Amino acid sequence: MADEERVVARFNDGRVVKGYTRDFTVESNFFLLDEAGSGKEHRIAVADLKAVFFIKSFEGNKTYREKKAFGVSAHDGHKVYIKFKDQESLVGFVEGEIPWDKGFFVSRDGSKTKGFFLIPVDRDSNNVKVFVVGTSVEDVAIMMKAKVFRPEERG
Repeated sequence: MADEERVVARFNDGRVVKGYTRDFTVESNFFLLDEAGSGKEHRIAVADLKAVFFIKSFEGNKTYREKKAFGVSAHDGHKVYIKFKDQESLVGFVEGEIPWDKGFFVSRDGSKTKGFFLIPVDRDSNNVKVFVVGTSVEDVAIMMKAKVFRPEERG
């Protein structure tokens, strides 16, 4: 299991499958997931998913309340707010240029990339990173860095 990653696959219809994957990429149409506990292998269509959560543990910490505000950790990526079609939301960081090639416009016809990775703002959460499937997103807000004006620059 050295090359396998722990994931939680969240489907658009609300189903959840927890397990291990070793072949997931941003261009995958399908990937294999070995279900935790049973070991049953699932061939999952990315188009059926809302997101893939890459996690630290399957148990998590039920008493921990994840922080969902910027400023709780430093990161170099762009700050983004994601609202899914089911009205759930996530906040985190996306690396790359805006508009980035692999970004929100992943639902375009002919795009090889199916989504993008979001790094959660709370490094103490159980989520290491989240692959957001572009077709499951209703809205994205990008928090641009503010320009600081010096008194001498204010004409």
